[in-house]
Amino acid sequence: MARKFSVSVGSQVWVEDPDVVWIDGEVLEVKGSEIKISCSTGRAVSTSFTVKQHFVSGMYAMEVTAKISDVHPKGPEASPSGVDDMTKLAYLHEPGMLQNLRARYDINKIYVSKC
Repeated sequence: MARKFSVSVGSQVWVEDPDVVWIDGEVLEVKGSEIKISCSTGRAVSTSFTVKQHFVSGMYAMEVTAKISDVHPKGPEASPSGVDDMTKLAYLHEPGMLQNLRARYDINKIYVSKC
């Protein structure tokens, strides 16, 4: 069973997306078991969420309302180049692991050589 985490305004989270699997965002508002998230992309997410697109700082951002149980926390200290050992991740869950693999793949360092 997944462990619950404390969500507050300003928290960084991952929310599901049918095309790219997970999108990161920042919590804008907490109302009971639902939260409003400002996603960093202009992509639409699953229809089970309430979605509103808005224009911020010269680009479109996606505002999503989701249940707290449907999101995962995002490690605020996540390195853009990933970490060489998954146990170093602040949160060991699917979105965190996939993001780390993508970051390592992008810099061609999926595997670490111990030579």
